Formats: sequence, C-alpha cells, structure tokens
Amino acid sequence: MTMPPLPDPVPEPLPYHRLARLSVRHRWWRPLVGTLVVAVVYVIVVAVLYGVADEWGSRRGYPKDPDGFVEFGAVPGTALDLLAIAAGIPVVLLAVRWIGQRPAGTLSSVTGRLRWRWLALCALTALPILALSTGGMLLLPDDGGGEEFRWAGWTVFGPALAMLVFLVPLQAAAEEYVFRGWLTQAVGGFVRSPWFALLPQAVLFAAAHGWGTPWGFADLVVFGAAAGWLTWRTGGLEASIVLHTVNNLFAFAGMAATVDGLKSDETAADATWQLVPLDVAGIALYTAAVVWLLRRRPQVRTAPAPARLPPGPPPAFATPYPPVAGFPAPLPWAGRPAPGTPEPAAHQGPDQGEIPPWSGTGSAR
Repeated sequence: MTMPPLPDPVPEPLPYHRLARLSVRHRWWRPLVGTLVVAVVYVIVVAVLYGVADEWGSRRGYPKDPDGFVEFGAVPGTALDLLAIAAGIPVVLLAVRWIGQRPAGTLSSVTGRLRWRWLALCALTALPILALSTGGMLLLPDDGGGEEFRWAGWTVFGPALAMLVFLVPLQAAAEEYVFRGWLTQAVGGFVRSPWFALLPQAVLFAAAHGWGTPWGFADLVVFGAAAGWLTWRTGGLEASIVLHTVNNLFAFAGMAATVDGLKSDETAADATWQLVPLDVAGIALYTAAVVWLLRRRPQVRTAPAPARLPPGPPPAFATPYPPVAGFPAPLPWAGRPAPGTPEPAAHQGPDQGEIPPWSGTGSAR
C-alpha cells in the first residue's frame, strides 16, 4: 500500500507587513492590481464628492473663487477637504476584501480588528507628549516671516473645533490605512524585511503632502517611518492612528484659533527648520513611550499563517497510517463518523475562538 504524503510543515506566523499573504487565494498580482484599483477608485470618489458639493454650492448661491470653484468658507471648506481624505477608508477596506480576498479587518491589525483598548492607551500616552512639543513650537521666537497671531474668537473657534474633533480622526485614520496599511502590506507581499516594506510608504507619504521645504519633507519622512515602525512593532495601526490624529488635532486647532488660519494653503511640507527638531523630538518621545507601554501591556504581533489544503479530496477508504505490529489496523472510516451514524454538529467549544476567522475560508468577522 502506498503511504500518503505527509503534510507540509506548519508555515511561520505572519507579521503585520506580510498579511497580504494571509489569504489562501493570494497571488503575486493581487497587491499590484489592488494598488491600481485603490488609486483609480479613490480619484473617482473624490471627483464625485467635490462635484456634488460644487453643484450644491452653486445652486445655493455661494460665491466662487477666481478658478471657478465654490467657496464655502473656512470651516465648511476644511470639513469638505477632510471628508475627501476620509473617503480613502472604505476604498482600501473594500480592496482588501474583494481583491486581496481576506477580511478587511486584517488591515487594522493582526487580530483582524482595531484593538480599541490599546488605541485608548496610546491616546493617553500621546496627548501630554505632543502637547509639550506643540507648546514648544508656539514658544519659538518669530523669525520675522510669520504673521502676528490674532485670536479668531469663540464664535469661530468653537464650531471649528467641534468639526475638527469629529473629522480629523477620520482623515488621519484614512492616511494611516492607505500608507501604513495598504502600501506597507502590498510591498510586504513581496519582501520579508520590514524595512523594505516601511521605507517606500514613508517617502510616498511625504510626497503626497506636496513639495515644500527640504526640512518639511524630511520631517514627513521621519513621521512616516516612525508610524510605520510602530505599526510593525505593535502589530496594528492603532499607535500610528493616534500619533497622526493627535498631531493633526493640535495643528488644526492652532490654525482655527487664528483669524483666517484655516484658509491657509500651507501643509506640514512647508515646515521651517526651527520647527522640525521639536516635531521630531515629539515623535521620538511618543515612539519610546509606546515601546515602554508595550512591555507592560504586550500585544499580539503576528497572525497564524493560513492552512494549505491538499489539492484534492482524500481517497474514500485510505487509512491515514500503515498498520503497526501490536496495534489493530484503523477502520476505513477513521477520522469520520461510522456508516449509518448522523453527522455530528459543528464544534462550538471554547477553543474555537483561538482559530482566526480567516483560516481556510476567508469569511469576514
């Protein structure tokens, strides 16, 4: 009797940047096609969003700028821009599910979901650190090139702050899902080293903010690299989402507190050399604090690799092992119910939760 082939050895667990290979249907072309689809669909979604808003504003009689676009005002205009960036979240999640053939939650973390308790701990860590670095930036002496601060008043600042608290987390999370999430995992589908997966997204993240000063570009690359490293080190996007959200909230709040501050076209890419050391110091302190917190509250950093099933059904009456002297030969239905007995119900024991929902079937949670 021919002995059936032994099963392949259990593959090693997958870190965050390798989760594109989590699906049993993974193929080399899926990350490439998915990246193209994400870019094209996102451009279409943003064009439709701005087109609808422009048509609505024209019908309501809003004024237009010299380029012919409707001017909604500082607060509504900023809200529209933040919503346009936040539209990237459903685009990348659907790409993961439909093109990547794996649960959309695997873009959030190796556990297949956002770990809200860990996110809250990171937020409590980030608030004092980034408040300190932002306060240091405000205390820097004016080099003569900036405008004098003029308080916008609570009637302007109050509604603007409420809008920012609601929309900035969505905007920041969208950029994290695209750069630290999709792009990192797309490159990680081809390479094992996390650094080869993390560095390209950091450069693209900086380029997406425009070409300002060399200092601003370098600052954005450092930010993207630190956020990417935190994502790999913690096994999910929570720490990087918090860093991005808190940083942007402080920056946007400072602009909203200034007369016409939200109308400014400047981005983080336009940062001066005086601001960069303080910003990098805040990023470094937060990164070190998260690493310290991770030692006290360890998080799951890898996901079990998918089970590779044999390419066909097993023989109907094949014995799993050859007979051994002193032991009876296994029954022909070994491992299955004996003929004439009903099929047992699906196992629902407590250990079922230890098997990730994407193993084998790829069903979403």
